Amino acid sequence: MELETVSRSHVRHQFFSFGRVGAIASNTVLELVRLKVFYFVLIFGLLLLGCSFFMTNFDIDEQFRMLKDVSLGSMSIITWMLAVLATAMLLPKDTEDRTLYTILAKPVPRFEYLLGKLCGVFILLLISTLVMSAIFAAMLFIREQTAISQAIKGAGRVLSSKEIGEVTQGIRAETFTWALVPGIISIYVKAALFSALTLLISTFASSWIFTIVISAAIYVIGHIEPIARDYWLTQHGASPLTKVFLALISLFFPDLQLFNLVDDIVAGNAIALALFLKTMALGGVYALVYFFLAYFVFAKKEL
Repeated sequence: MELETVSRSHVRHQFFSFGRVGAIASNTVLELVRLKVFYFVLIFGLLLLGCSFFMTNFDIDEQFRMLKDVSLGSMSIITWMLAVLATAMLLPKDTEDRTLYTILAKPVPRFEYLLGKLCGVFILLLISTLVMSAIFAAMLFIREQTAISQAIKGAGRVLSSKEIGEVTQGIRAETFTWALVPGIISIYVKAALFSALTLLISTFASSWIFTIVISAAIYVIGHIEPIARDYWLTQHGASPLTKVFLALISLFFPDLQLFNLVDDIVAGNAIALALFLKTMALGGVYALVYFFLAYFVFAKKEL
């Protein structure tokens, strides 16, 4: 009877549990917060503050373009750094603290453990992205109000309410645009993709430093891959073998230029919905592939 009870308990633990995944994810977020990773968000705020003082010598249009360029570019780099640093330290830290063995001995399936850890990083990235977006929106609003005030004072005469409304509407059209939303979402998806990739690397890496170095190398390769791919196709043609080879390369080294929508946003170009959805779907597919590869390696790993 006792053996039957233990057997039933073991079978029950084998089923997927959102509760266990959620508990691991929340603990991961708390661990990362204790590591003071949110200092990157403070750096982002200070960077925008310094940029706002520097921009006072430029025209209004140039001020908004520069603020958007610096803000979105900095947000992209900071979220990527958060994704890599936070994910690279997960497995080594749990192994060193013996937390990994305690969790898996409960028993908790390795799939749930990895998924919970990755979801915790996703939550951290989401919070960081939302906080940086709020700081970005606040800086845009401050610059907008300053620009409106300067435009009204610089008119050299008393403007009518209609003229003030036209000035205000014109400046606001340059400040907040819907194109900023898909741009910020693409930045988050790019960081989430890299956190899944970094998790894959950490499952077989010898140290977290090695994981970070490899992730950084893939980041660089991912940005120059389109140039190398075009050169290869020009030199070798688009034969079936070449296409298969390039597809395999693209699987391990994602084309990160596809997620760089910042240039179009800063230029004021609208992001096509089809392109945005295709980019987000591609990022989701990459993240899923990297996660399942990480699970495959981690499931075969001796602990």
